[in-house]
Amino acid sequence: SVTNKKPAQASITKVKQFEGSTSFVKRTQWMLEQLRQVNGIDPNRDSPEFDLLFENAFDQWVASTASEKCTFFQVLHHTCQRYLTDKKPEFINCQSKIMGGNSILHSAADSVTSAVQKASQALNERGERLGRAEEKTEELKNSAQQFAETAHKV
Repeated sequence: SVTNKKPAQASITKVKQFEGSTSFVKRTQWMLEQLRQVNGIDPNRDSPEFDLLFENAFDQWVASTASEKCTFFQVLHHTCQRYLTDKKPEFINCQSKIMGGNSILHSAADSVTSAVQKASQALNERGERLGRAEEKTEELKNSAQQFAETAHKV
């Protein structure tokens, strides 16, 4: 979680979901600054297991799926780049796609940018149509007034 305190404080919280339950239980929490190493264990195999090494602790983790592990690594890497200025953790034994430019964050940002551009274009087009409709309405109003004046004279 990231707070709006200055400077920003990011933490890593380990949660567990017990079988048959829909809720999560908080297990442990560390400050992002304490993270020293992220170990994906095997870059050649999709597995949900990974290790995190903190200043004073070593912790084994298991994500729900290998895909969720990949997403977690991408978010964690991005968060470290953004909030840590001094000691950034080392990412080892991680698949190259995790640190690459095609991360889920970039894809999400591109999707949002694309959606905003499409919405903006649609609004502009709608604004142009409304402008044309207003012009047509003004023309019809003038035409109706001229017709009424002509009819009144007759």
